[in-house]
Amino acid sequence: MRAVIQRVRHATVEVEGEVVGRCGPGLLVLLGVGPADGAGEVAWMARKIAGLRIFADDQGKFDRSLLDVGGEALVVSQFTLFADCRKGRRPNFSGAARPAHAEPIYRALCAALRGEGVRHVGEGVFAANMQVSLVNDGPVTLVMDSP
Repeated sequence: MRAVIQRVRHATVEVEGEVVGRCGPGLLVLLGVGPADGAGEVAWMARKIAGLRIFADDQGKFDRSLLDVGGEALVVSQFTLFADCRKGRRPNFSGAARPAHAEPIYRALCAALRGEGVRHVGEGVFAANMQVSLVNDGPVTLVMDSP
């Protein structure tokens, strides 16, 4: 599983001009699912995202997590995170899980974040053409792979 995590002031995702998911201050998570990902990766990733200390404390140090600040999350499925661009000019997406495997894993990650105590978890629409808007805070952007 691969995630691009952005600390945001707010973020939205639209499908056909309609806002389908949003979050206030917190994290935008672009999530790619690999073919071998399962329940163990979901649990690890949810704990890690909820507990990442990337929010500033009173001294301005990264010492508070999404849970500590009562932040929200918006999770958007993005198979293109597994693109292999080493050969040619067209990316190869064979490293991404097939939709039948990826969608339940994506949904499980959203549910697991809620289970970790994230107060609001917005979602995109799996396999849809989405437009994501955000105001990156910091900016802070991290790339994280499950073990």
